[in-house]
Amino acid sequence: MVTQSPFSLLSDALGKLGDQLKAPAWLVDELQHRAVLFINHVLLQEPEAQARLKRQSGRVVRLQWRDFSMQLAATPAGLCELSPAATPDLLLTVTDTSPLDLAKNALRGEKPGVRIEGDVEFAAEVNWLVEHVRWDAEEDLSRLIGDAPSHTLAKVGRSAAEALRSFVSKLPGQDKGGA
Repeated sequence: MVTQSPFSLLSDALGKLGDQLKAPAWLVDELQHRAVLFINHVLLQEPEAQARLKRQSGRVVRLQWRDFSMQLAATPAGLCELSPAATPDLLLTVTDTSPLDLAKNALRGEKPGVRIEGDVEFAAEVNWLVEHVRWDAEEDLSRLIGDAPSHTLAKVGRSAAEALRSFVSKLPGQDKGGA
């Protein structure tokens, strides 16, 4: 008798639920504005990233996953801004459609599958940003609560993330790297 994993059942249910649910336009707009604020906050801590984005000023990338999309333009300051009406120079489409699969891959430290269309040079710059720019959450937290407590919380967070990664890697049906 073949039994189906509860995780595949959950993945199927989430996929069907995601197909039926549509977020209200005001919520999508607000989340996009918050995402841009966060991206710019991280970019402000990386002068090399800002310099690379300055060279791409005015170029637009469209990020697409299922029915969700967001268009960002590089500004002359080396930051990002929403640019919904512009024609994109680069289209990045996440090919993994299951939210559960995306979450599992992220927990394993893997990047999602992405289809790239458009300007190759701009795509290379965006790839550099993805590869090299990281948010230093511990530094931001230390500004709020001090160095010692933020270091302790970050250590606990890293331990929890590692335990979660270990759990996900041991789930039934995961590739073990064999032939």
